[in-house]
Amino acid sequence: MKYFFKTIFFFSFFLLTGSCDNSSKENLDFTTLFEKSKGTETPAYKEVISYYTELSEAYPQISLFSFGQTDSGEPLHLVVYNREGIFNIDEIKNSTKNRILINNGIHPGESDGIDASMLLLRDIVQNDSLKAKYKNSIICVIPVYNIGGALNRNSHTRANQNGPVTYGFRGNARNYDLNRDFIKQDTKNAAAFAAIFHTVNPDVFIDNHVSNGADYQYAITHLFTQHNKLGGNLGAFLQNEMRPKIEASLENKGINITPYVNVWGNTPEAGWSQFFDSPRYSTGYTTLFHTLGLMVETHMLKPYKIRVEQTYELMFSAFDFTEENSEIIKDLRSKAADEVLAKKTYPIHFKVDKEKFRDLNFKGYEGELIASKVTNGKRLFYNQNKPFEKVVKYYDEFSITKEITIPKAYILSQGWHTITERLDYNNIEYSLFDTDTTITVEVHHIKEFKSRKAPYEGHYLHYNTTVEKTSENISFKKGDIYISTNQNGVRYLLETLEAEATDSFFNWNFFDTILQQKEGYSSYVFEDVAEKLLLENPSLKKTFEMKLKTDQRFVKSTRKQLDFIYKNSPHYEKAHLRLPIFKFF
Repeated sequence: MKYFFKTIFFFSFFLLTGSCDNSSKENLDFTTLFEKSKGTETPAYKEVISYYTELSEAYPQISLFSFGQTDSGEPLHLVVYNREGIFNIDEIKNSTKNRILINNGIHPGESDGIDASMLLLRDIVQNDSLKAKYKNSIICVIPVYNIGGALNRNSHTRANQNGPVTYGFRGNARNYDLNRDFIKQDTKNAAAFAAIFHTVNPDVFIDNHVSNGADYQYAITHLFTQHNKLGGNLGAFLQNEMRPKIEASLENKGINITPYVNVWGNTPEAGWSQFFDSPRYSTGYTTLFHTLGLMVETHMLKPYKIRVEQTYELMFSAFDFTEENSEIIKDLRSKAADEVLAKKTYPIHFKVDKEKFRDLNFKGYEGELIASKVTNGKRLFYNQNKPFEKVVKYYDEFSITKEITIPKAYILSQGWHTITERLDYNNIEYSLFDTDTTITVEVHHIKEFKSRKAPYEGHYLHYNTTVEKTSENISFKKGDIYISTNQNGVRYLLETLEAEATDSFFNWNFFDTILQQKEGYSSYVFEDVAEKLLLENPSLKKTFEMKLKTDQRFVKSTRKQLDFIYKNSPHYEKAHLRLPIFKFF
């Protein structure tokens, strides 16, 4: 990670020396392209960075830092507002103020947050009452996260979207969807984001998007992280305090908002369930470190000007809530890791609870099937001449379907460098064995799993994974890695190192080499070995004969019979299907 101090050009030089008075600031033009175009255009990437560079030179409350590098070759920037200024990145780490992190342009065609943030930071530094209002907040903005996508500018790839005129592309420089990369961290973007995230350690995280799906009257929707998954007192606070109060704040501003309409190919009248943001997504990832997460989803069909203006207002409402609840939020976050550990078990799978729902007063449009003018079939048509307001069911309660027991530590065999790299990215503390050591641990073998038949973000993702557990004495070598769960990143460890978890490292193919057997046998040779094994092992022979009596598929396959004996013999390699992660209790 690297950072740089504010460059002292003409404007900032006089500001720092006291020679740049308010009248000279007023002569600087920070009108954005969005404003000049009357809400129809968004600036290109380099124009965004130039804007923030000039803003930081004119106002000491704004600082511009750079972190690492992205897949595009450009560094990832962070703009920071603090009333007293920030000149060294450690000042953020050491501050007791509220810390808010805003992510923009993860999908650069969804540029609403890019423009809203430019307006927002400018308005704060130019308004004394706003500076006083947010005196206890450090507001951090990633101006454009997906730089490669932003540089791939066009006017056509967002076929369903109503503005802006030109915009960036969804895929990054290597064609990754960065909002699927937060846990696997295949991209340099994700590594740089992790450096920013752990530096800021935000109390509140906001990720700005534009939605697809159904048509309805709202220009903006919210997607708070799923509160049951966040869990504990922090989850309850998000559901019972943060969400309703931010909704109410927007209503007071005359802005109607509803939960993200998680409906695809259907109309919303039948109701819908909350989107479940597993750790591959931004708010699912930030949850692992006890941050209150909020994804903003404006509606693609609404005018760009309205979408940006409402994103701007929502962020201010979130700032207000954070200021008002600063002590509560910090207290809840400080206790969250201990809450997780105190429960002894941790949920890794959930399902929608169909018995619990709340009524939403939903403002939509009548949907109907009409004859297509393009194909020879029917098409879904939302009739904007037929608006309605109806009560619909919203399912935002999820119940636990699988839990694991939290170990005292995980032990990772050395050599799995892609894993230790990600532990380092995420400030996970671990130590190395300084001598060869034998310990009784829980060993996991992969029992069953399924894999996607089509590639998904550079992987053939596994799912429905189950493991077999045994207790064994394992001889660990000097240099193997001991990872205590008694640390702030405990949830990160549980979600990545437990193979059965949705976005585990196993499910993302990090351990696929264990799935391939490296040694084998020739049947004509092993026949004699197998005969001797059965003679010398009465218990194995008894199990083998019982299987011959009870398993018809086994009876019909001599290959299965030999394989059974082989896999229950010393000849079978221990590494096959055995995860190199061990649980120590």
